[in-house]
Amino acid sequence: MAQQTAPADICDGKPDSAVVRDALGVGIAVGLSGFAFGVTSAGSGLTLLQTCALSLLVFTGASQFALVGALAAGGNPFTAAAGAFFLGVRNAFYGLRLSQLLALPRAVRPFAAHWVIDESAAVALAQPTRRAVRIGFTVTGLSLYVLWNLTTLLGAVGAEALGDTDAWGLDAAGPAVFLALLAPMLKTVTERAVAGLAVVLGLGLLPVLPAGVPVLVAALAAPAVLWAEGRRRAPAGGTPAADDVQGENR
Repeated sequence: MAQQTAPADICDGKPDSAVVRDALGVGIAVGLSGFAFGVTSAGSGLTLLQTCALSLLVFTGASQFALVGALAAGGNPFTAAAGAFFLGVRNAFYGLRLSQLLALPRAVRPFAAHWVIDESAAVALAQPTRRAVRIGFTVTGLSLYVLWNLTTLLGAVGAEALGDTDAWGLDAAGPAVFLALLAPMLKTVTERAVAGLAVVLGLGLLPVLPAGVPVLVAALAAPAVLWAEGRRRAPAGGTPAADDVQGENR
């Protein structure tokens, strides 16, 4: 009997259509929050051109919200930009992993790098094959980029009609989406400890430090927790704790 071949649109048991559906679901759901960014940015004093340029050229929601939020609070522009930059550094780490999975031609990589964000990385990393990874990354990046920029424009234009944008609480939409994406990734005690300490540092220092600086300080949560974890696992003398040794032998 002749061996049957799987259809071209099946990726290890996962149809291309399922990958596209998942990617579009994320792209559309998150892309709509660009409206909140447009409103918040316009409310912070940025012009329509500046607001749209941020979404077109920066295209990382958490950093964009951090920047306009710090500016709206009267923060120094350089401090606000530094906070946004450090929030965006995480995308570089996504890129290190995605570059191996996507294996794109060199000429395409600079353009694909612009779409390396939380959502595209999450969808791509969840796929079983390189074909599915490429589809998930491309569909998520394209749909989110188009919709995010369109809703940013609509939000910035409609901000004047909304009046007092602070009363609507739209500035909370971006952080809420970011937390919704982050929460399921916190699977270990160490990761949860880092997140918890970062929240304590960020919120605790918010009333006493200039806008944008608490975000920078909160980034110290990761090395602090890792240092404490190393101290706990390696007592005086550099000998692993007995419990750790027993655990490894189980």
